Amino acid sequence: MKRTVFDLLLVIALGAAAAFGWMRYQAGVAVAAQVAELTPQTAGAVTKLAETEKALEQVQAELAPLREQAEQLIVYKSVFANGDMLRDLDAAYRKEKAPLSPERQLGLGTLRLLTKGGSDPAAVDAFTRALDTADWGSRKAVICAAQNALASAGQKVEVLQSCQQLAQSEPAAAPAPSDAKAQSEPAGASEAAPVAKAGDAPKSQAERRLEEAARQKSEAKPSAGLPPWAFEGPLGPENWGERYAMCARGRNQAPINIAGPLLRVKYDLVQDYRNGPLAMVNDGKTVVVNVAPGSRMRIDSLPYELVSMTFQRPSGEQIDGKPAPMGIHLLHRDLNGKMVTVVVLLKEGNENPGIKLLWSHMPSKEGPEVKPEGVTFNPANFLPREMKFFRYDGSLSTPPCSENMRYYVLKEPVNISREQILQFPYKVAARPVQPQNGRPIATN
Repeated sequence: MKRTVFDLLLVIALGAAAAFGWMRYQAGVAVAAQVAELTPQTAGAVTKLAETEKALEQVQAELAPLREQAEQLIVYKSVFANGDMLRDLDAAYRKEKAPLSPERQLGLGTLRLLTKGGSDPAAVDAFTRALDTADWGSRKAVICAAQNALASAGQKVEVLQSCQQLAQSEPAAAPAPSDAKAQSEPAGASEAAPVAKAGDAPKSQAERRLEEAARQKSEAKPSAGLPPWAFEGPLGPENWGERYAMCARGRNQAPINIAGPLLRVKYDLVQDYRNGPLAMVNDGKTVVVNVAPGSRMRIDSLPYELVSMTFQRPSGEQIDGKPAPMGIHLLHRDLNGKMVTVVVLLKEGNENPGIKLLWSHMPSKEGPEVKPEGVTFNPANFLPREMKFFRYDGSLSTPPCSENMRYYVLKEPVNISREQILQFPYKVAARPVQPQNGRPIATN
């Protein structure tokens, strides 16, 4: 009996041991499977850790110059903190008779930013004026600096992608002198924005605007990347301010009505225009003649190169409230990019031989520049005998209405026949007169 009980207990013990062994085996298999599964994950985590450490090292390397720049900025701010230099610059600029250039507005805003910080409304206003008056075709450095400055001051501004890259890669270089664009008034093309290539990052409206301005400048065409505008209809002058702020808020806009009282100046205009090849453009708004290099106007003994001739109907400028049937804007610039426009008023009278030559080759519809082979003309043929003038400070007479433009309106008109007026393809090709806002008008 005892023997039987002992055998039974032994069998039970052996069964329990076998069961326990089997359970341990299964657990071992499961653990092995988990280890096999975790091994590649662990290897991946190690790789990611190494990559993270490398990226951290790169960030630290990039932060080093930023720390240096931040330290330099602190030093600069401490130098200007007393405000003496800002007061001196403000006083000097108040003595300036002409409006400040975009570069000077940019410098003034920067000095205010360093002296009083980004909350200074006058600094924001200076940067905004620099942005409004800068030429999108040639002053990218000014535009980038103004946009980045406004963004740093907490203003809502659309910063060009290339300006963002410039700000991230290196400090902005000093703005180069503008070689100035011709009023919207050199040369013309369609209103369509450039088409993005496949794979390109989406571009902002401002980015397209800058790129198109540069492209059109190189091709002697207007800035077609600008938002659309017209001389009549919903896109006419009364609504330009919705897309171009300076057209609405500028204080020195063109054209104006010429009326007394008048100041006196003691210098003359002396033309040195040359014969050259004819190149004309119908830009869908007016007709522009692009002038080859070599024709100059000396104004107060300083030379200005003639860039283009743009026709208006009626004349933009008025004399004692009366416009001429048509007008010509002769756009000039000096070596530093300063722009002046000489205005010739066209009165109805005898046929004009110079106009006859132009009209015989004038494109009747919008299209590319036309260069008739072997045809030449001399801009001097469109000037009156007497070069007496009225002078005022104004702006581009078309969007973006940038200011810092000086106008010389010749007193003696030039004849154009009724038939020649009717041959011009546009019934309205001029902006209405703008408020004088106390601007002085001079005469010689």
